[in-house]
Amino acid sequence: MFVSSDRLDRTRNGRGKALLTHADISDDGSVAAAVAGVHGVVNAVSLYMESGQQTFHSVHVTGAERVARLAREAGVERLVHVSGIGSDANSTSLYIRSRGEGERVVREAFPSATLVRPSVLFGRGDAFVSPLAAMLHRLPAFPLFGGGRTRLQPAYVEDVAEAITRAMRKFDSKLCYELGGPRVYTYRSLLEVIAQSLGTRPLLVPVPFDLWRMLALAAEMFPHPPITRNQVELMQIDNVVSRDSPGFAELQISPRSLEDVLPAIVGLSE
Repeated sequence: MFVSSDRLDRTRNGRGKALLTHADISDDGSVAAAVAGVHGVVNAVSLYMESGQQTFHSVHVTGAERVARLAREAGVERLVHVSGIGSDANSTSLYIRSRGEGERVVREAFPSATLVRPSVLFGRGDAFVSPLAAMLHRLPAFPLFGGGRTRLQPAYVEDVAEAITRAMRKFDSKLCYELGGPRVYTYRSLLEVIAQSLGTRPLLVPVPFDLWRMLALAAEMFPHPPITRNQVELMQIDNVVSRDSPGFAELQISPRSLEDVLPAIVGLSE
């Protein structure tokens, strides 16, 4: 859990200090200690694969509610809850449904909380573009999810961090921001952009989603599966900002494109 704070022990110039605080969101005492005496809290804890007692519900719903409730009880003035585009409490996907339910319980526990829903993130050492670049660099052929038509609007992680900071400081902040980069790609066109930056032209092979689900089911038997059914579900849904939703523009941020940052990402992935 990231705690951005304006602590009571102010610095000499009268401004508070932003601190990174570690807390276990499954433990009341740990969270209560982390939020004590702070001005604002950012909860960016997320889970992409369930393991043991760490489930989508325990992290995205129970844990999120705990942070929001204890922050309100501690007198915290600002809470930013980081969720994701497409979060839907009525979804058939366990992951997507848990993110939507998490938003609901956070609002119930801390009514003035600001929700931030970023699209898929990219940046140095990310878990999306960097692995794709590494595989496109090595493989002569690359499997597509379906026909590669799923739409994505990747956002630069540092732009999202700046947006969270500005939303935290704005007392008239909107209750929800959706954050997507300046360009919408299909999955196929995204791979083509990355491959072009690498100077390669791999064969992009469409693979039906039904086959992906079967492969993911088999992969989940391993301790560190390369793909999960949850990831396959996410790749069947467009990940773009909603029309007329507040976003980077309302926070006076001009988001950087993937092409702007790609050289640095590709350099690290080689």
